[in-house]
Amino acid sequence: MEKTVIKTAATVDEAVEAAIAELGCAKEDAKIEVISEGVAGGFLGVGKKDAEVKVTYDAPEEAEAQAPAEEEDDTYYGDDENFEGDAVSEAEDAAVNFVAEVLSGIGIHGNMDSYREEDTIYISVSGSDCGAAIGRHGETLEAISYMTNLIANKHSEGRVHVHLDVGGYRKHREQVIKGLADKAVFKVRKSGKRFIMEPMSPSERRIVHSYLQDVKGVTTHSEGDEPSRSVVVEPASEE
Repeated sequence: MEKTVIKTAATVDEAVEAAIAELGCAKEDAKIEVISEGVAGGFLGVGKKDAEVKVTYDAPEEAEAQAPAEEEDDTYYGDDENFEGDAVSEAEDAAVNFVAEVLSGIGIHGNMDSYREEDTIYISVSGSDCGAAIGRHGETLEAISYMTNLIANKHSEGRVHVHLDVGGYRKHREQVIKGLADKAVFKVRKSGKRFIMEPMSPSERRIVHSYLQDVKGVTTHSEGDEPSRSVVVEPASEE
């Protein structure tokens, strides 16, 4: 029995692999027709168009009868337009859908989870090809996070904050920042003088302020203009 599927993905090869996996056949046994090779997009995938292929497989009757029933897959992949996440509020739903659209636009294929805890919405994206959504020094991730926060707050009566992490970048970066903060405290205590840390994004500066707020002997504040604004760690004044 002949079966045909049409698949879209960031590249022709990825689209073909997805089609072959769904049909359950070998690549050499299938007829592959490239409908579109796709178009590379600009920042955040503006103007980008996925590759599209049509794959046909003439399955033997016996093989078809013995084929196991396909289980329903509710995992999110960047090109799944029907994904709505596990949203429990209008704000979370809007934030999750916006992130899903952005990821789809830049060809990210990953798993996405979300949950809300008080006034914070946590969205986590994992996958092997998330680099495009992170960018150099996390700049693209910061831009997506900023827009996601705007979207979420437009759909919320009270103020909410979206914590978006892609590929575990923020978790890893947080550990790096805390390590830099520890070194800054050591230098301040040793020299008795203030120490200016490297320029950081607003979210990264908040990590330093929060991490060092209960450390005795030092205080923190921020100085400078964006994007070169930095955290200053200095000796605490004696009362």
